[in-house]
Amino acid sequence: MTGAADRAAEARGGPSARRAHILDAAEACFARNGFHRTTMQDLAREAAMSPGNFYRYFESKEALVLGLVERERERGTLLVAEMEGSGDPRGTLLGIIARYFASITREAATLRVEIWSESTRNPDIAAMTARTEAESRDWFVTTLSELATAPDCDPAGLYALLAPLMKGIVVGRAALPDYDVAAAIAQLHALLDAGLDGRLPSSVPPDRPAAR
Repeated sequence: MTGAADRAAEARGGPSARRAHILDAAEACFARNGFHRTTMQDLAREAAMSPGNFYRYFESKEALVLGLVERERERGTLLVAEMEGSGDPRGTLLGIIARYFASITREAATLRVEIWSESTRNPDIAAMTARTEAESRDWFVTTLSELATAPDCDPAGLYALLAPLMKGIVVGRAALPDYDVAAAIAQLHALLDAGLDGRLPSSVPPDRPAAR
């Protein structure tokens, strides 16, 4: 795309729309080719932009990943606002969880797994991933504390059980074409209900073997 065409496209959509378009293109490229195999030239071509104009918005692939994560955070903020404005926060939370995981496409799940994988090699993405994980944990533990209906509910312990299941849904969606998302969501809901109602089995002390 020429510089004139770049400017005309930006004039029609504005910088915010252009950034969103670039992030959509990056999401498609990373999911299709992987983080390492995707070049900035590939990304510019996917976005139908000249490389020079593309760099005005994002100077590196890492910056694009940060942009994708920030966009996901903004979407999460809207869902949280929906729950906080509801007269039934517990029911709304269950609905949000179901809607969120049911709506994840295989491409989006593949991208999430790709980012997790890249975090094992890239310190910047590792720091971003750790920060996002900490924010998610803090929000969930606080929310579970507020929604608990039993005094022996352990919000931190409940989140420690929920988190691997939620990650498992993403991995399953990415890896298995016939993955049963509905069954996984039902399991997540059952665990959440049991934990909030104080019905989770207590853990066995480490010095005492479980009964057979």
